[in-house]
Amino acid sequence: MSGILDGKRVLITGVLMESSIAFHAAKLAQEQGAEIILTAFPRPTLTERIARKLPKPVKVVELDVTNTEHLDRLGDIVREELGGLDGVVHSIGFAPQDALGGNFLNTPFESVATAMHVSAYSLKSLTMACLPLMTSPEGESGGAVVGLTFDAQFAWPQYDWMGPAKAALEATSRYLARDLGKQNIRCNLVSAGPIGSMAAKSIPGFTELADVWNHRSPLEWDLSDPEPAGRAIVALLSDWFPKTTGEIVHVDGGLHAIGA
Repeated sequence: MSGILDGKRVLITGVLMESSIAFHAAKLAQEQGAEIILTAFPRPTLTERIARKLPKPVKVVELDVTNTEHLDRLGDIVREELGGLDGVVHSIGFAPQDALGGNFLNTPFESVATAMHVSAYSLKSLTMACLPLMTSPEGESGGAVVGLTFDAQFAWPQYDWMGPAKAALEATSRYLARDLGKQNIRCNLVSAGPIGSMAAKSIPGFTELADVWNHRSPLEWDLSDPEPAGRAIVALLSDWFPKTTGEIVHVDGGLHAIGA
C-alpha cells in the first residue's frame, strides 16, 4: 500500500525528544513513504539517540539556523544524502529565559532579537538554504515548507516575547508564500495546541497556559499526544494540498474558534 509521501524527500528540524511534534512528523513521514534527513542543534547526539526510535535509519546534520556557515554547507550535505528536497519542516523556536515567564515589560532588546532571529527569521533563512535543493536538474521546481506556530492572535500567559516572535513567524510564512509561489513552492504553518515537549518545559508557568485547554477546547485535548499535529504536517507536505499556501492550519482541538 502506497503512502501519501511516496518518493518525497524531506528535511525535518526540531527532533529533540520522543514527545516532540517533529519526531512524530518524522515517524509518520517515513511510514508514508518519505526519505528524510534530520537537523539538530545544539546537541546532535541527542537527536541521533532519539532518531533510533524511527522506523528507518536517518542521517542527522548539525544546523544552527543563526550560523551562516551551517546554512551555506547544508545544501551540499543534503544533496549528497538525498539528491534534493521536496519538503522542509521548520520546528524551531527559542527565547532567552528573561523573555518568558511574565517579564515582558523588562526584557532587553538583545533577548528579543535572539527570539526573533531563532524563531521567526530562521523560517526564511532555512527555506532559502533549501531552495536550490527544491529544483530539479531539468529546472522544474516545487515543494512544501511547513512550520509550527502557537496561535499569535492572542496574548498568552507566560509566553511573553515568544508571542511576538510567533506573530513574526506567521507573517514571514505569508511573505514566503507570496514570493515562492511562482516556483510552485507552498509555505504553510500548523498552529498546534500545547504539548508537553522540551520546548514547552522551557516556558515558566507552562501548566497555567496549558490549563486553558481543559476549559475551552471543544475537542478533548491531550497534552501528551503530539501525533495530531504531526499528521497535519505530513498532510501539508503531501500533494493533497496542491493549491494551499500562506495558510495556518489549527490543530488545537478547536480552541482558536471559541471566545469564552
